[in-house]
Amino acid sequence: MRVIVITRLIFDRGHLTCDNVDMTKVIQKRTLETRARLIAAAESIIAEAGFEALRVEEVVSRAGTAKGTFFAHFRDKDSMMVRVVGARIDAFLDDMEKGPAPRTVEEIVTALMPLCTFMASERYVFDLILRHSGAAAIEEIGEIAVTFGRQQEIFERWLTAGAFRKDVPVSILAEGMQAFCIQTIALRFCALHVELATDDQLQKYFAAWLAAPGDGP
Repeated sequence: MRVIVITRLIFDRGHLTCDNVDMTKVIQKRTLETRARLIAAAESIIAEAGFEALRVEEVVSRAGTAKGTFFAHFRDKDSMMVRVVGARIDAFLDDMEKGPAPRTVEEIVTALMPLCTFMASERYVFDLILRHSGAAAIEEIGEIAVTFGRQQEIFERWLTAGAFRKDVPVSILAEGMQAFCIQTIALRFCALHVELATDDQLQKYFAAWLAAPGDGP
């Protein structure tokens, strides 16, 4: 990184002194402040109208910045939403990590419901998560893709602690749980299955997938 240093002349009480200012740090600070202002504006719009209704023009208007400033920080609306949605998912994962490890299928479903409810809150949100989960051939590994790795680790800890099947590696069981979560939420947006309750569907999938041999679904 190139460091830009500007020498500032200071006249104080009849004495002229020099003060070196690292402009790189100043610029970085302003960049972070501007980005935070843009995200705060986006969050306020989402609170009022939802994710899909958000428009770049309204974000820059509320943030008090130029449209060009937005595109200096984010490639497009989706680029900003990946950061916002990723942060929301991380908050749910934080809560999941703080609580005790679920020891039954019922407890797993209960612990997962806040996250699943958010993922199913809007078709746009679910579509964004799918496209940026790391499984859609998108080269960039962004905030959403990182949360899937973190979710995998949490599931593996849960499965190790609970009385679940041990004949399959926990990494594969955890991947299966993620797949069933996605499948369950996808059904919510299908006209043929819109009446299915998310928790009931997860209960069925997990009971069959995680039961120890001989226990039955």
